Parts: sequence; C-alpha cells; structure tokens
Amino acid sequence: MSLDLIKYIEEPHPLTGITNSKLAMWLFLATEVMLFGGLFSAYIILRVGAPDWPHGSEYLNVPLATANTMVLIISSVTMVMSWASLAMKSLPKFKFYMTMTILLACVFLVIKYIEYSHKFHLELYPSTNNFFGIYFTLTGLHGLHIIGGILVNTYFLLTANKSWAEHPKMFTGRIEAAGLYWHFVDLVWIFLFPVLYLL
Repeated sequence: MSLDLIKYIEEPHPLTGITNSKLAMWLFLATEVMLFGGLFSAYIILRVGAPDWPHGSEYLNVPLATANTMVLIISSVTMVMSWASLAMKSLPKFKFYMTMTILLACVFLVIKYIEYSHKFHLELYPSTNNFFGIYFTLTGLHGLHIIGGILVNTYFLLTANKSWAEHPKMFTGRIEAAGLYWHFVDLVWIFLFPVLYLL
C-alpha cells in the first residue's frame, strides 16, 4: 500500500491536531496507565491492610536504585536529543543519541540484574512475602517495558539510513512517538523508586 493512501501519517489530523501515530501512542499509553495504576492500587491495598510492612530501605539497595534513576533520567534526555537531531536534519547526531539511549537502557538492566541476583542469593523471592511479591511484579514488569523500548529503538537505529532517505518526516514522527513511550517508562520508574525503596 502506498504511503500516500494513509491519511495523516505525516500531517496532523484536523480534528485531533496530532498525527495518527501520536494519537495511537497516547491511546496505548492510556492502557499502560491503567495497567500500572491497577498494580499500584494493589500495592496500596496490601500495604494498608498489612499489620506490619517492611521499609524498602531495609531490604533493597537504595544507592543502586538511585544510580538507576539517574541512568533513566539521562536516557530520557538522550531520547529527546535523538528526536531533536532529526528535527535539525542531522542523522549522524540522531544515531549517536539513539545509541546512547539504548546503552543507558542496557546499563539499567545490568544494575537491575545485580539487584535481583543479590536478592536470590539471599533467598528472597516473590513468594517470600507480599512486599517482595509486589517488588518483583512491579520492577519485573517495568524491566519488560525497558526491553521492549530497547528492541524498538534498536530497530529504528538499524533502519535509520533507509527510513530517513525515503520518508524523513515520517521517520521523525516515529521517533517522537517512541520517545513518548520511553518517557512514560522513565516516569513509571520515578514513581516506583520512592514507593518501593524509600517508603
């Protein structure tokens, strides 16, 4: 199918004021808000109903989690810079910043692997208690979203030359939509960090 037949893929829709890809991403993120919102609600109900709930700092590695928070915040900046590079019509800069975003995401996963390995070494599992059940569920699901972002961003990086040469405006829009997803993933972690590690 010719891209000319697909309406509002590069230009904003007159009713919504945004492209269809961006609208689709916002709708997808709305479902993600409901998913994580349900899990956060379960956490609140379990914590309020528990006679004794451990403080995260007693069992979790706050310095590592702080480092991971900084890694994700920086990755959000590099994601924005990758999109801005395309807006300024600089494909080499896009490749640099997108590579940095992917590498930072991998650093996040490595740090999380170290955390998980230490918990398993201490024989702390999701079945240990409700706290660790919530911890592994929320951070594990978030980790899967990180992996998804890595795969999508890697695809965009590997196909950048062809996509940019054929449809630069559409490719820029795709990176913007991917950026919305990435910022959402970072935002979820910014909520997870204090809720699980500090409270």
